[in-house]
Amino acid sequence: METVLLTGFEPFQGEALNPSWEIARTLSGETVANRFRIVAKRLPTAFSTAADELYSAIENARPRAIICLGEAGGRTQLTPERVAVNIIDARIPDNAGAQPQDEPIAHDGPVGYFSLLPLRSMVDAIRAAGAPAEISDTAGTFVCNYVFYKLLHHIHTYNLPITGGFLHVPYMTEQVLMKKAPGLPLDLMAKGVRAAVEAVVQSFPERPTLMC
Repeated sequence: METVLLTGFEPFQGEALNPSWEIARTLSGETVANRFRIVAKRLPTAFSTAADELYSAIENARPRAIICLGEAGGRTQLTPERVAVNIIDARIPDNAGAQPQDEPIAHDGPVGYFSLLPLRSMVDAIRAAGAPAEISDTAGTFVCNYVFYKLLHHIHTYNLPITGGFLHVPYMTEQVLMKKAPGLPLDLMAKGVRAAVEAVVQSFPERPTLMC
């Protein structure tokens, strides 16, 4: 059975939860389209280690597709990201205490990469599952964008047979009272992300039927 790698981040900025990881681990082990298994990996919210952890997960899981999830507090919808930009400009320190600003992610890389995921189909599928969704044109300049860019740079550099991209999610309802910001229930977001995964794998060509 082939795999889809779904990543989420550890909590940051004093939070007890990160919805991106809660969604990923909720869906871990599920089967999609009868031939893909979801494998979840939690990434550190740290510039120094996030990419290496992602590459290790890719090596171990050998996925056909990768969807990295991240928290976007203040958003009201699930938002597949269109573009990763080659810049780090951290508004707050990461979990390792680093706060780089105005630094390129890859000195040898292009200004940006477009997502390899079928964004419009993902949005349609998420909405059909009952969750709000729209395409986003900015993944920010913190660790989410960093991982998004590093993923695509890795795929392009090594010509990997993988499709991949990033999807931001709002706060969970458990966080809303403290944050005084909009949020969505975990089960609804997990349902929407699962629908997005289904849209991704359904975009793959059917394998030919072997005849004897």
